[in-house]
Amino acid sequence: MHIDLPEKLYYSIGEVAEAFDVNTSLIRFWEKEFDILQPKKNAKGNRKFTPNDIKNLEFIFHLVKERGFTLDGAKVHLKEKRKKTFENFEIVRKLETVKAELLKIKNNL
Repeated sequence: MHIDLPEKLYYSIGEVAEAFDVNTSLIRFWEKEFDILQPKKNAKGNRKFTPNDIKNLEFIFHLVKERGFTLDGAKVHLKEKRKKTFENFEIVRKLETVKAELLKIKNNL
């Protein structure tokens, strides 16, 4: 899955939910379940997600939605194998981005 968000310092929960094609309630639920998600909140309590939060959400989405992990399984996986798996995940995401760009170029030819 390729997340297409503009480069910004902060994203609203609506933008994040739309990019992942999920409900905002799922994002809030994952925030409670996974301690690696720590979006900043403004005075009104609105969540502001940083690019690092987006990467963590993307990894959680990959584990839960794409690989079929349970929430408990994803939590254990994040604690035990986070570094190695996250590095592999980053490489795969970069390759998917390159592939998407190459397909765009191919279609324009």
